[in-house]
Amino acid sequence: MAFGIKLHIWGDYACFTRPEMKVERTSYDIITPSAARGVLEAIYWKPQMRWVVDRIHVQNPVRMTHVRRNEIASTIPIKGKNGVLQAMKEGKGHLGLEVDRDRQQRAAMILRDVSYGLEAHVELVAGGADDSGAVAKHLEMFKRRAARGQYFQHPYFGNREFPVNFELVDVFPVSAYAALEEHSFGMMLNDIRFPLDRKGPIVRSNDGERVRALPQFFEAVMRKGVVDVPRIEQAGDES
Repeated sequence: MAFGIKLHIWGDYACFTRPEMKVERTSYDIITPSAARGVLEAIYWKPQMRWVVDRIHVQNPVRMTHVRRNEIASTIPIKGKNGVLQAMKEGKGHLGLEVDRDRQQRAAMILRDVSYGLEAHVELVAGGADDSGAVAKHLEMFKRRAARGQYFQHPYFGNREFPVNFELVDVFPVSAYAALEEHSFGMMLNDIRFPLDRKGPIVRSNDGERVRALPQFFEAVMRKGVVDVPRIEQAGDES
């Protein structure tokens, strides 16, 4: 990494849901790299670039709490008589949900009093020119927005009801785990890969294109409060 940014983020609660917990949410012990990238993209993002998270600094002790929340039991269907596709085709439809009839309580194990430091850098997307000036421009625009507290949409810790506070820093606060030589948080989701020619579940991207998505996991090992994030290759990076 030639140069990048350091962002201090913190909040009262967070939930980075483990994918194996389908019904009642259980959070990872720390923020995932994909969630960290989402925080950065909420502040500044352009189609010509992508954020790469290099390190995560765990600053507060990991604390869990148990809550019960009202959630919706179902989702609006994509296909079928009252589905989204039919409404798009006909120009009308019934896509609402009656909250009072479809509400249910679910338990969740979430984090509380979280604080992290993010080290990240910008890369241009595949096919773009290798222009260090363009990378510097994106970084400077991010720094101006972060210094002013600006964002495109309010960043959040996993769920929208858990907002993120953030500030641009040169040095992170001292980690509660600075004296801990090594600790493993186990296997954790890194990010979602979109290979060009390999097998994987097919999903629909934001522009409607059908693409293959492969979740990538890594062993999150913290050394003296810092987790190094391995890089994953995205579509277009492969030869």
